[in-house]
Amino acid sequence: MYQKIMVPLDGSELAECVLPHAEAIANGCQVGRIILVRVVEPYQPTRGKAYYSLLPEESKEDWKWIEEGRSTADNYLKQVAGRLTKEGRDVQTEVLVGRAAESLADFASKSAADLIVIATHGLSGITRWLWGSTADRILRSSCVPVLMVRVPGCVPGI
Repeated sequence: MYQKIMVPLDGSELAECVLPHAEAIANGCQVGRIILVRVVEPYQPTRGKAYYSLLPEESKEDWKWIEEGRSTADNYLKQVAGRLTKEGRDVQTEVLVGRAAESLADFASKSAADLIVIATHGLSGITRWLWGSTADRILRSSCVPVLMVRVPGCVPGI
């Protein structure tokens, strides 16, 4: 049923709580490939403003910041992939640049993923309203089935 499972990770231990779920599905469905994905968002907190697109006139410092983010993300994904490939599993890693939810939904479609397995931090109330939910936006914008896994310690609420 599933041949490719996409697993978005943000570098946190909380996000990694999905890995046992993805592995169980991969084992049970004889999945051919797990794709670990991390998104680097073009955001410069040190400038006191957020922006999500780098224009040609942006400085080399801005591009350097993005490349450092890519390198860090790539190293992280390779480390996680190394833990999964020890079991003989085919694991691919991919670093994307852009807005997280949009980039992930687009990549899922382009990579022909059959399932997205993503952690949701279980934010509710004002916190969710302010920050939004990447997992929720992926669920609403992707045509690929999404399995959302609540992180340990989440508190029910609306």
